[in-house]
Amino acid sequence: MRHHRNPKSLYPPEFRQQMVELVACGRRPNELAKEFGCHETSILSWARIARPGTPSLASLPAALHDSERAELLALRKENRQIKLERDILAKAAAWFAGRSEQTPTAFTR
Repeated sequence: MRHHRNPKSLYPPEFRQQMVELVACGRRPNELAKEFGCHETSILSWARIARPGTPSLASLPAALHDSERAELLALRKENRQIKLERDILAKAAAWFAGRSEQTPTAFTR
């Protein structure tokens, strides 16, 4: 019987980052897979994740603990709420700014 392992546990972040850098330098994923004994689709996946604008693979956590996952969910919820409140305040400020331009002031020249 063949056991399937979690690919993240097989390859440390540094190894994955090296594969991404080699692909970026022009090496072909199928050649790297043969040379280093990993699967070509893994290398392609790592390269896709590491495209510009995404964090480096070495900085990505392998897995979150339950407490970290709960904290992340709570922070995301709080972040959504803060963004909503910010948007409401921005609209209110714009409304009041527009309204103050329409009201006459006692000190007009």
